[in-house]
Amino acid sequence: MRIALFITCVNDTLYPRTGQAVVRLLRRLGHEVVFPESQTCCGQMHYNTGYRREAQKLAVRFVETFADADAVLAPSGSCAAMVRDNYPRLGEPGSRLDRAVSELAPRVYDLSELLVDVLGVTDVGAYFPHTVTYHPTCHGLRLLKLGDRPYRLLSNVRGIDLRELEGSAECCGFGGTFAMKNADVSAAMGGDKARNVAATGAEVLCAVDNSCLMHIGGTLQRQRAGVRTAHLAEILASTEQEPARI
Repeated sequence: MRIALFITCVNDTLYPRTGQAVVRLLRRLGHEVVFPESQTCCGQMHYNTGYRREAQKLAVRFVETFADADAVLAPSGSCAAMVRDNYPRLGEPGSRLDRAVSELAPRVYDLSELLVDVLGVTDVGAYFPHTVTYHPTCHGLRLLKLGDRPYRLLSNVRGIDLRELEGSAECCGFGGTFAMKNADVSAAMGGDKARNVAATGAEVLCAVDNSCLMHIGGTLQRQRAGVRTAHLAEILASTEQEPARI
């Protein structure tokens, strides 16, 4: 299958290893990965802060860039949710943008959706001999409705010790610009989440959004909890021959 990678701003700027892990994983499974160089931001930050016109322009750019893709992989639940849940609100009914979004949005996937639902695989041949706990991010849980897909993928990783996270469905407090507008509330929520993560005894916290991992991970670091963070793609790309550098 020919899969177009939408790297997202946070990954491109701060977490390039996630994109590299996605490419290694999908190529190992026998698929072609392409990277359209005209891609840019999905517009989520603009949309969430009321800049609808600017978000609409970025939506137009997105659908034009990925129009010919068999599937678009966004290794960020929040960005995938932006395209599928919010893009339909940006174009007038029947407009060119509305039609383009209706055509493309169903082909935009989070990594766990792409692997389980489209490629039909739950065992990707990964090896990750560490204790891990998983945080189901808000967009993945409530908008994409990923359900147990990430857990099914993680449970098939050889060597892993998967720990249950208490209060896993609770928001970590990041919420994009929410963390800046409501810093005290955001920090308190992050502190609660970090304490629950540390209580699992896990070495690694996993999620499908690096933005949430950045928020929780920063809190864990300040608490000196000794817990590292890893995107789902990094764990699934890890093998005995080429282990993840976490």
